[in-house]
Amino acid sequence: MGGSARNPGVLQGDQASDQSPYQRLSRRMLDISGDRGVLKDVIREGAGELVTPDASVLVKYSGYLEHMDKPFDSNCFRRTPRLMKLGEDITLWGMELGLLSMRRGELARFLFKPTYAYGALGCPPLIPPNTTVLFEIELLDFLDSAESDEFCALSAALLLLHRRSAPPEEQHLVAAAELLVLLNLSFTYLKLERPTTALRYGEQALIIDQKNAKALFRCGQACLLMTEYQKARDFLVRAQKEQPFNHDINNELKKLASSYKDYTDKEKEMCHRMFAPDDNGSTVGEN
Repeated sequence: MGGSARNPGVLQGDQASDQSPYQRLSRRMLDISGDRGVLKDVIREGAGELVTPDASVLVKYSGYLEHMDKPFDSNCFRRTPRLMKLGEDITLWGMELGLLSMRRGELARFLFKPTYAYGALGCPPLIPPNTTVLFEIELLDFLDSAESDEFCALSAALLLLHRRSAPPEEQHLVAAAELLVLLNLSFTYLKLERPTTALRYGEQALIIDQKNAKALFRCGQACLLMTEYQKARDFLVRAQKEQPFNHDINNELKKLASSYKDYTDKEKEMCHRMFAPDDNGSTVGEN
């Protein structure tokens, strides 16, 4: 997150030797808690609405102690951050307040005083007592409370369906319920712009019903987001075969055609530049 290997709170070139690095940093930060317990410095602006209370968030974060270069806590090394619900999965009060001040795509730096972080006792042996900590947080995306509750309910329902051992005469009812959950999860991950996961759930739905137009459509959308144009076309053409007059499917095929044309035009332009003669009459790439 930001790619910095050093503690971002340690300022270079500041000659105020009577103050600690975090004290110097705090002078230019915004007070968002009203008692200077949570201070904020925006590194990159976000867009859209503020995070809503009880939302679930996708974030990258790194936490630093003063005078230490490496983070004591970070999820930036994980391939995919997990969705965390405010009020349940986030334990630092300061981080909750900080997230409520953020917008999608925003990257910000926060200082949390002990009251808003690990308290008077700290978290031995890692966090000393009464410690102010710095966190860099990037808000990738969030679901509002209604969407979040729906997502959590879908995940729980899928888990229960997988665990249930139904008698043969009820298997078709379980399969129908699981299909609906998988389709909704695929749609949710498309909204979160996580097409790989959306595709996985869509393909699981196709195992249950290989001709399901909605599952084929979701898979096609996911592949288009991943710029896997041939796979996207295969899924969407199959979806169109099942529902020839579906407005959404036909529009997605038009979108695919436009995206693929833009892609091939850029490829042709790049090739033209590579092999176009330079000022000396030679072709770029010639020895």
